[in-house]
Amino acid sequence: MVPERESLRERTPAGATAASRPRTTRLDQPMPRRRRFLPEYDPEAFGRLSERIARFLGTGRFIVWMTVVIILWVVWNSLAPRHLRFDEYPFIFLTLMLSLQASYAAPLILLAQNRQDDRDRVNLEQDRKQNERSIADTEYLTREIAALRIGLGEVATRDWIRSELQDTIKELEERHNGHRHDPVVFPAERSRGRDADDR
Repeated sequence: MVPERESLRERTPAGATAASRPRTTRLDQPMPRRRRFLPEYDPEAFGRLSERIARFLGTGRFIVWMTVVIILWVVWNSLAPRHLRFDEYPFIFLTLMLSLQASYAAPLILLAQNRQDDRDRVNLEQDRKQNERSIADTEYLTREIAALRIGLGEVATRDWIRSELQDTIKELEERHNGHRHDPVVFPAERSRGRDADDR
């Protein structure tokens, strides 16, 4: 007993509590499965089953079948021989069966609605992300188109080149005819105001 205590003191640093002692389980190995006393089930499979039941409960076919069963139940327990009747008049067993059916139908419908709400929430989040991407793409394309328009504003247009060529031809004709004797250093100086209009 005493040697065990001494070896424990040697392993535990001074001031360490019981919670900070080395663990006996290894972290690099999975823990053994705990024993469960309750039965295990697949929540996804149960949810799908509840949705199918809830869809069936919301159809006209279910209402028709339930009406037929209730009418047969009442007719059998009213007109059949007394020893064959299993539910006498006030039909307590029928009331119990309908209450049991309603008590199970309500949670199943709520579970199906919760699953549908979860799906709608995921779809809404995906739609929101898609809208954000679309807005970002639209803004990018708008900036690109604006940059192209600015770039095209600096490109010489066909009308501007045509007017420049006509001015040059006029100046050459005037030089050739001798109307103009002064040397022209900047021949296109007069057409500067036309650039802004032609673009």
